[in-house]
Amino acid sequence: MSVTRRQLFRRVAGGAALAALPQTAWPQASGAQDYPSRPVRWTLGYTTGGTTDIISRLVTQPLTERLGQPFVIEPRPGAGTNLATEFVARAAPDGYTLLFVGAPNAINATLYPKLNFEFVRDIAPVAAIASVPMVLIVHPSVPAATIPEFVAYAKANPQKVNMASSGVGTTPHLAGELFKMMAGVEFQHVPYRGAAPAMTDLLAGQVQFYFSTTPSCIEHIKTGRVRGLAATTAVRLEALPELPTIGEFIKGYEATAWYGLGAPRQTPRPIVEKLNREINAVLAEPRMKMRFDELGCVLIAGSPDEFAKLIAEETEKWGRVVKFAGVRAD
Repeated sequence: MSVTRRQLFRRVAGGAALAALPQTAWPQASGAQDYPSRPVRWTLGYTTGGTTDIISRLVTQPLTERLGQPFVIEPRPGAGTNLATEFVARAAPDGYTLLFVGAPNAINATLYPKLNFEFVRDIAPVAAIASVPMVLIVHPSVPAATIPEFVAYAKANPQKVNMASSGVGTTPHLAGELFKMMAGVEFQHVPYRGAAPAMTDLLAGQVQFYFSTTPSCIEHIKTGRVRGLAATTAVRLEALPELPTIGEFIKGYEATAWYGLGAPRQTPRPIVEKLNREINAVLAEPRMKMRFDELGCVLIAGSPDEFAKLIAEETEKWGRVVKFAGVRAD
């Protein structure tokens, strides 16, 4: 990960400075002054009740208050977020149909060989919102307490080590495939229909390890029900400061779930920039950081161009991993 991308994942301060600029410092270009003048659709490619739904509600509520029009969350789950993405890609580029985007969009660009849209081309980046760290966790029966010990164990037992995931092509799955590629190990992939059943079987010892999001595993780590070996982030986690990163042992390794907002391509730049400013202002509020900390998420913020760079780099990175692993969507 380049220095620029590492800085992008820690842009809360930058977002706060951006939000603090007086409105007169920004040109009131045509098309943005009166936006929005009616409700805005916030399209979500996931079911309600999960982390993505919670993040969306945390952001849309203050946006509604700031801009005076409701930002309405509309779930359109299916095909690994592709249904929602295609819906927004085909929508009018007027700022009234938006897409909650994330790492799965970058992965799907290669995972699905035939799509009716091209994510990088057809969705305009608006604003990065947050990243969700992951931790490589193992069942206590695994005789490894560090990454080097786990790599040695996996190499010595290639047919006995099973990795759970929340589904084929998900971020936890690809985090494991990236680990396989960079560490030179072999293991069996056991996909589940979601994070909950994957964690259930790990706790029961049916599988040996899992790349879990921090919110899902932090209490299990603290109580000793699972053993945390390392975080997948570039720097150590504030919530688990004693936990090293995988990159401390496997140089260059990083895998993080991230989320943000997109819009149909050709959405007027003044509207994109207005949404970006307002979202950065929301993320700069102290209470917002507290809520995201509680979820185990890290606020990002930043400009549309910085978010575009992150998306392009992540799409290229996960494309290489998908091809290396030979992963195909079900």
